[in-house]
Amino acid sequence: MRQSLQLRMGQQLTMTPQLQQAIRLLQLSTLDLQQEIQEALDSNPLLEVDESDSDPETHSSDQEKNGKDDSRDDTQTDNQEVEAISDYEMDSDSALTKETLSDELAMDVTWDEYMSAAPAASSGPMPEDETIYQGETTETLHEYLMWQLELTPFSPTDRGIAVAIVEAIDDNGTLTLSTEDILESLNDGNSGEPIELDEVEAVLKRIQLFDPIGIGARTLQECLCIQLNQFDPNTPWLNETKMILNEHIDLLASRDYRTLMKKTKLKENDLKEVMTLIHTLNPKPASSIIREESEYVIPDVSVKKVKGRWVVELNPDCMPKIRVNDHYAAMSRSVKSSTDSQFIRSHLQEAKWFIKSLESRNETLMKVTNCIVQQQQAFFEHGPEAMRPMVLNDVAEMVEMHESTISRVTTQKYMHTPRGIFELKYFFSSHVSTENGGECSSTAIRALIKKLIAAENTAKPLSDSKIADILAEQGIKVARRTIAKYRESLAIPPSNQRKSLI
Repeated sequence: MRQSLQLRMGQQLTMTPQLQQAIRLLQLSTLDLQQEIQEALDSNPLLEVDESDSDPETHSSDQEKNGKDDSRDDTQTDNQEVEAISDYEMDSDSALTKETLSDELAMDVTWDEYMSAAPAASSGPMPEDETIYQGETTETLHEYLMWQLELTPFSPTDRGIAVAIVEAIDDNGTLTLSTEDILESLNDGNSGEPIELDEVEAVLKRIQLFDPIGIGARTLQECLCIQLNQFDPNTPWLNETKMILNEHIDLLASRDYRTLMKKTKLKENDLKEVMTLIHTLNPKPASSIIREESEYVIPDVSVKKVKGRWVVELNPDCMPKIRVNDHYAAMSRSVKSSTDSQFIRSHLQEAKWFIKSLESRNETLMKVTNCIVQQQQAFFEHGPEAMRPMVLNDVAEMVEMHESTISRVTTQKYMHTPRGIFELKYFFSSHVSTENGGECSSTAIRALIKKLIAAENTAKPLSDSKIADILAEQGIKVARRTIAKYRESLAIPPSNQRKSLI
């Protein structure tokens, strides 16, 4: 085998740590970004929060002007750094080396221009109507029931039975074991007098009267009947309601009101009164005790109409306003120790790159958001029914970035609008061809379906086929199975489950 020496020329992309940091910050949500900033402040002594009283610079831009302006400015330099990851994923021939990034770093000597545009977030006062003690008695349903059990006079035997029953109640408030199973578990290993089934049933009835009423029921029928038993005997339609729950609950569940009226010999108006009484009951009594924790969303940008035009602004409370400490930065030229000088210089470079990455993130977010607002003006004017079909590639071509970059920018980023808070991903949807050759957004079709169902006659709800026919009359041809898919995505039950007399 003969050895030879050959010279080849090629290009490849070098992923520097600074570029990786810019990409990571770009895809972080607001809460994650705040945590990242705090970690950077804790680890880098040259970074500090700017607590000056000067008004923060407002990053706002007119979206129409942004759509028409083709000029090239310094902001594209930052965007190219973030865009490089997209070229890396697509194996582009463009090369971004560490030397190029270092040259850009060396050209910047003014630290103040890298200060973030937003001050530190502040929490507002608690609303006056906030219920401070609501749900604070106990942490879980089990603890709440045990707290009531301790306040209830039980004999030692009955207390043991009550504890076994409470432990068999799940988070939905349903008794997961039969009384026979509870009796068997209590008698196993019991050296004293055996417990009878009647004793377990008697204790269960007392548990079911705990707050909330109906807790510990074995079936939905039993839960509703327990609640009805607490009504005043003179309550109108009480006996008829008990009769329907005890004898015809299957017809009630299937909403077969015609057969129900035939078997109970009740007229339609009478059955409406019964249904009104049933709707006052709570089929899930444990829901009043167990509450899901609220999830809070901090919008990254806000959109408002100023002088007839929609304007995009960064949320000034998204992140603290940080900068490089000038005193420590100047020490790099005055310290005598080479170790100290190298320490300051390395942290100074990291601080500058971190602030530069934050600015790049804000610039990219503003550019993409302005493009979205420009394309979806009809949504802001008329609502979801006017949403235009748009995919990530459409925005990528307009802002001259890669589709993967647009995906990062729009993930877990939220926009505050006069119509509510929406994730940026909400404004992207597939298209459906219309009869006249145009296109309609799938989001707009969902909004139309929701509007039609909200206005339907509950006694005769619209079927999926009927909704498809109504949309076809408006020039939107959608298959019945597509309507069913969109309806399910909106958590709307089928027509037979939406039928109601009241």
